[in-house]
Amino acid sequence: MSGSIRSTRSARVPAELYFLVSAVFHYLGPAFAVLLFSALAPLGVAWLRIVVAALAFALWRRPWRTFAAATPAQRPLLVAMGVVLALMNSVFYLAIARLPLATVGAIEFLAPITLAFVALRDARNVAALGLAAAGVSLLTRIHFGGEPLAYLFAFANCALFAGYLVLGHAIARDGGASGIDRLGAAMLVAAVVALPFGLHDALPAFAEPRLLLAAIGVGVCSSVIPYVCDQLAMARLPRATFALMLALLPASAALIGALVLQQRPTPLEWAGIALVIAGVRLHRRDGPHSAPVEGTGSKSEA
Repeated sequence: MSGSIRSTRSARVPAELYFLVSAVFHYLGPAFAVLLFSALAPLGVAWLRIVVAALAFALWRRPWRTFAAATPAQRPLLVAMGVVLALMNSVFYLAIARLPLATVGAIEFLAPITLAFVALRDARNVAALGLAAAGVSLLTRIHFGGEPLAYLFAFANCALFAGYLVLGHAIARDGGASGIDRLGAAMLVAAVVALPFGLHDALPAFAEPRLLLAAIGVGVCSSVIPYVCDQLAMARLPRATFALMLALLPASAALIGALVLQQRPTPLEWAGIALVIAGVRLHRRDGPHSAPVEGTGSKSEA
């Protein structure tokens, strides 16, 4: 009964609010990671982030029961999600260790923009995508340069991020807590998959309590709160809508930087923020190609 009450309460919260909470915490995580990057190699940071998240889900959701109860069709999906989470987090940190975060982020947004373009057939939604893409371009302003390996990691992260979006919507299909339970099971798989190439680089953290505390902050802020909010949003938003809304992340980063870090956006960046907001505002999800994710049972909130 308590689970159904929680699901009902979560359903009353607008899906867009879950997305905005996810966007905020996606940028709090890197703030904690700065401390770790000064003392640990990127793969060690990635593994600690994944393990902390896996432990949090283990204490909260007992996800091994979800894995054990999964059908033969569901289990490969959980394993695939776990592999994607492990590899995506690892190559992301390998990329940002070599390239500016804005550059890696701009390359990463090729994934949701592509998914949104594939799904949006309505002319109005295509125009909305164009506005959002133009805004992201102004906000990120990629400057290519540096070692080729860095860009290999960045584009690998982009491809894996696309996989995360597709698989995330698949495990969210039943909505609410069930998607979170599946996410927890996938995170356990991710911790095991990342173990061989992450444990060695993470070992110095076990001798430094401050590094472990920072790792807890990274794991909770980067892989628990945002991923849970993603699941709650994915359960009620069509994949194309969710992908398009991801264009808000650079805008939210600029606004958080202005409010918290006193990093004032330039006039060009303000223009980018305005274009992104206009694109998301123009987009509609009540058309024939904007139905909610199958199986959620939710109605359009447009």
